[in-house]
Amino acid sequence: MPRRSPRLESLHAIDLRLLGFALLILAGIASSLLARRFGTPLLLVFLLLGVALGVDGPGGIRYSDTRFTYLIGSLSLAVILFDGGLRTRAAQVRGSVAPALVLASAGVVLTAALTALAAHWLLALSPLQALLLGAIVSSTDAAAVFFLLRAGGLHLERRTGATLEVESGSNDPVAVFLTIALTTWLSGDMQGGIGGIALHILWGAVAGVAMGYGGGRAIVAVLNRLDLPAGLHPWLTLAGALALFASTGLIGGSGYLAVYLAGIVVANRPLRARNQVLSLQDAMTWFAQLTMFLLLGLLSAPHALLPILWPALGVAAFLMLVARPLAVVLCLLPFRYRPAEVAFISWTGLRGAVGIFLASIPLLAGLPNAWLYFNVAFVVVLTSLLVQGWSLARVAHWLGVAVPRADPNTRRIQLDLPGQLEYDMIGYRIAPGSAVLRGAQLPGRVRLAMVVRGGQVLLPDECGAFAAHDYAYFVAPGGQVPRLDWLFADGRDAREAEQDTFGSFILPGDVPLGELADFYGLPLPARIARATAAQLFDERFDAQPQVGDRLAIGRAVLVVREVRDDRVARIGLKFTGVGERWISG
Repeated sequence: MPRRSPRLESLHAIDLRLLGFALLILAGIASSLLARRFGTPLLLVFLLLGVALGVDGPGGIRYSDTRFTYLIGSLSLAVILFDGGLRTRAAQVRGSVAPALVLASAGVVLTAALTALAAHWLLALSPLQALLLGAIVSSTDAAAVFFLLRAGGLHLERRTGATLEVESGSNDPVAVFLTIALTTWLSGDMQGGIGGIALHILWGAVAGVAMGYGGGRAIVAVLNRLDLPAGLHPWLTLAGALALFASTGLIGGSGYLAVYLAGIVVANRPLRARNQVLSLQDAMTWFAQLTMFLLLGLLSAPHALLPILWPALGVAAFLMLVARPLAVVLCLLPFRYRPAEVAFISWTGLRGAVGIFLASIPLLAGLPNAWLYFNVAFVVVLTSLLVQGWSLARVAHWLGVAVPRADPNTRRIQLDLPGQLEYDMIGYRIAPGSAVLRGAQLPGRVRLAMVVRGGQVLLPDECGAFAAHDYAYFVAPGGQVPRLDWLFADGRDAREAEQDTFGSFILPGDVPLGELADFYGLPLPARIARATAAQLFDERFDAQPQVGDRLAIGRAVLVVREVRDDRVARIGLKFTGVGERWISG
């Protein structure tokens, strides 16, 4: 074989790096399939994959670039938080913002202070060093919460889910500022003491809110006014979010808070190419999670964890069982959350990549004990993902804060209609046995556009009744799209939707629950007795009610039969002995 020139050797090295990068992505995809198969938290799989590729694993890669890790971690977290904001509807979180913000601010400080007590005792750190470690692991990780709640198919009661999502999306700024301020203080460069830290945090929050709101409105205005070539709208949105993140940081504000708030603004305004934007965000968020957890796993050295393993596990246990629950109880006490809600929010204080990412700040600053902070944070995150992440769904059902909704297995085609912002074109393949073939009605503002049958395009006045294997296309408001999925769900999903829809009796959605409970002798708390069935479904579910959603009052089960204008119009009533959960106060 002829000898390569130095230039060809460099090209060969580039090819090897590209191959390695592609193999890492393929390994991440394969690990996601295994995670879904065995019910493992996917973020834990990514983290362990990085460890396996690292210096102590079969991969043997020696990686120690903390500066690059911090850069990629910042970029990835910005993408994840922006995506979290894009999935948040203002109507769904209304009423949960105030308690979530208390958790995201006072809750983080309380958690850091309480965890510092355990760190001071177990690791023999000075009070200030222990407080720095507490700040590093104090915030609930947005990537872990968003991924496990949404990708895991877990549906929570509206107030519980909204509180967790808003808290996890907005609590990182306080943890970041605390970590940076304490790192600066320990390095001897802090001016102004505690007052300076407080002012720094206050300015970061104010600037983050102002920049986030203004940046979100700017992204919406640019998207809706510029006539860009197809496919560029989602890239413009992502680039705008990252530019907002960086510019907010340059003025001393919280870029993380800014991008999360910008995502909420974009999600709640009429937007061109919304579906393209969300599709790209799905892919980029997955890739950001994969990259961040892989790099943090590579940066770790399991052999360095052994000397501090038991003290670090003690810190993790104290954080999960004492510090986080006590902080949640104190913060939510004025808001009258039910004990089950408080318990679940306490348990869902998931620690993820943010904790390890924040631990890289002392490494960059060259502080004494910097690697101790990193290794302890790594153990805390690993323990949280193993214990809390794996048990999240079980705990939610055990405490009664999960709502019994099974997402339909429906393949949907969704296209934007140029020139307007309200309606989309939706397409479905009509499966045999689907609800629409059995007479289920389309929502009021949905209109049939055409049907493709046997290779021919038929207009509404030509197609007649739907038939199995038709391809039906509709014009529908964006907010009604999830409701259509149930009409075209196939197989077992369709049968379950039909069974849940038809109860023993059919009642209007505005039936007073108190009268219903009195008539059938059902136990019902006084607070709920004053509500109607429609109000109860609107309060308890994490998104707009859908056909097939159900709630139980003792042995009676209320099932959504029809939804009109985003409200429950009719319910089914059936009775059962087991399998449903009781409504509590």
